[in-house]
Formats: sequence, C-alpha cells, structure tokens
Amino acid sequence: MRALLNPYWLTFVLAAIAHFAVFLRWLYRRIRNDEITRTFVHDMATNHLPHIYERLEKLCDEQGIEHSPLPPIRWLDLSDRPRD
Repeated sequence: MRALLNPYWLTFVLAAIAHFAVFLRWLYRRIRNDEITRTFVHDMATNHLPHIYERLEKLCDEQGIEHSPLPPIRWLDLSDRPRD
C-alpha cells in the first residue's frame, strides 16, 4: 500500500490523466473540424456554385465569349457512412 502512496506515482498518474484529457480534446476538435469542412463544401457546391456559373454565363454572353455547358456536380463518398 505504501508503494501506491509514493509521490512519484501520484505525479505520473496526474500527468497521464492530463495527457489523456488533452488527447480527447484534440480528437474531438479534429472530428468536429472534419464535419464543418464537409458541411461547408456541400453548401458551396449546392447553393453557391450554381449562382456563380449563372453569373459567368451572363458575363460570357455580354462579352460574346462561347462557354461550355455547366459541369455536373458529382459526389464522391469516401466513407461508408450514409449521407443525410
């Protein structure tokens, strides 16, 4: 029992708990940042790109430049999770 009350073990245990807490915080932020990035890209592709292409077509028509047809948006699901 005396070996468990050694101040060196107490220091080791407290440092291990602190490192584990920092690791869990890092892991949570990493996962959260991936979700935010995925949502941002999805929003850009579905809401903003069509408007940008529409404006580019108008500019091309005003300038007399031939433009190619709009490219389709194709999603690549790199994870096996179902999309919303």
